Amino acid sequence: MKTRFKRVEDIKVGVVGYGGAFNMGRLHLDDMRKAGMTPYAVAEPDESRLKVAAEDYPGIETYRSVTEMLRKSEVNLIVLITPHNTHAPLALQCIKAGKHVVCEKPFAITTKECDAMIAAAKKYNVVVSTFHNRHWDGSIMNALKVLKSGVIGEVVRIECRAGGWGKPRNWWRSSKSISGGILYDWGVHLLEYALQLVDSEITEVTGYAKRGFWADKTKWGEDGIEDEAYAVTRFKSGAWVTLRITSIDAHPKPGMMEVTGTKGTLWWDYDNHEIIVKKTDKTVVTKGKNPEPQWAKYYANVADHLTKGTPLVITPEWSRRPIHILDLADRSATEGRAIKAKYS
Repeated sequence: MKTRFKRVEDIKVGVVGYGGAFNMGRLHLDDMRKAGMTPYAVAEPDESRLKVAAEDYPGIETYRSVTEMLRKSEVNLIVLITPHNTHAPLALQCIKAGKHVVCEKPFAITTKECDAMIAAAKKYNVVVSTFHNRHWDGSIMNALKVLKSGVIGEVVRIECRAGGWGKPRNWWRSSKSISGGILYDWGVHLLEYALQLVDSEITEVTGYAKRGFWADKTKWGEDGIEDEAYAVTRFKSGAWVTLRITSIDAHPKPGMMEVTGTKGTLWWDYDNHEIIVKKTDKTVVTKGKNPEPQWAKYYANVADHLTKGTPLVITPEWSRRPIHILDLADRSATEGRAIKAKYS
């Protein structure tokens, strides 16, 4: 890594993308400021959004492009809040300019892109990471404690699911070529949860996809995302993880994660969880609320890494894992066969 910063406030941060959806540009700058870093610049092609950024952060530098920011600004750390298919090319551009980079999730769309970003970060001696703030969601932190307690036994399978019935919105996340597909939004979060729970190498992935129901009803046509996609991931330990994201399920199962162990099951949605355990002829159900999320830990860790050398939690290698699953699932759905995992 490049020479560490002496003080956290010396880390000058810039964001690429200040769109109105979810106000993610402001969220990132606020979180980085809370971690002690200095909001410094914004790059955004929409002039009206640059004006909003200037109002939110008086005195902040504003640019119409990443290229202009890299040429004129003294930013040290750049956050990419842009459509999924731009993450890899923009990250490589920033890395080659000697900047540390954080990508909004997903890290990229393909394994090849991930590997190129990892190699470039090593070559140019900079940090690259993904904004997996949900690594610190209360639900997954509780799940880790439940597994450690042994109450549900050895993990056998994990089911990850989201969606229901409804036409996809007419935004870029509904474009296959831009977003990567239906699995690449919430699916990345759910896989990142699952990968925390299964400490084992991925061995193979099988993918399935249904297309064509919504395609002609959205502006994207044939480039629309799948109506439903499903992935099965096998691990060396013998456990497996399934992921299903759908827009054609009129009767979705409750909850977004379900972990089945040899002694019981842990089920959760964002706010609540249940532990279901069989005891001879009885079924014991323990219900509870999930703890509050601790999203601030993401940028606190990045700041500590850049100043103190504290190990980075969300490394690029970690970020690559869910993308590799999604990449293989997409290929598998197209080719109609299971595909072996590949480690660089």
